Amino acid sequence: MYVFTSLLAGLVFGLGLIVSGMANPAKVLGFLDLAGRWDPSLALVMTGAIAVGLIAFAVARRRTVSFLGAEMKLPKANKIDRRLIGGGLLFGIGWGIAGFCPGPALVALGMGEKKAVVFVVAMLIGMGVFEMLERRQRTAQPSQA
Repeated sequence: MYVFTSLLAGLVFGLGLIVSGMANPAKVLGFLDLAGRWDPSLALVMTGAIAVGLIAFAVARRRTVSFLGAEMKLPKANKIDRRLIGGGLLFGIGWGIAGFCPGPALVALGMGEKKAVVFVVAMLIGMGVFEMLERRQRTAQPSQA
């Protein structure tokens, strides 16, 4: 049941990205072009997504297990630090250059968008480099006993 529900949620999410235009890099870049021909329509999509997220997290905080019985794993970090700001900047720069973020890029990849191939490959390389640096940092730190 868990796999089926996950598949269904992914399909609904992907369909929502297609219908809203988030999988279309030209539409996203139009939204980001504040000095040119700005397309504000994605602001409504983002507002709706934020509202759904706020409600979902409010419900999740009150639960110890999900509706399907899995352990509830919510983020524990609540501070703004250099890593968060740096990651946000990198994400924003990549989004502004390519017109994709990870979810819509995977949807566009499934739709056969050639630009999505380049983005997804670059994203996977970036994730690999990050993981390699994280492992190196963990092994370089002396263990505290």
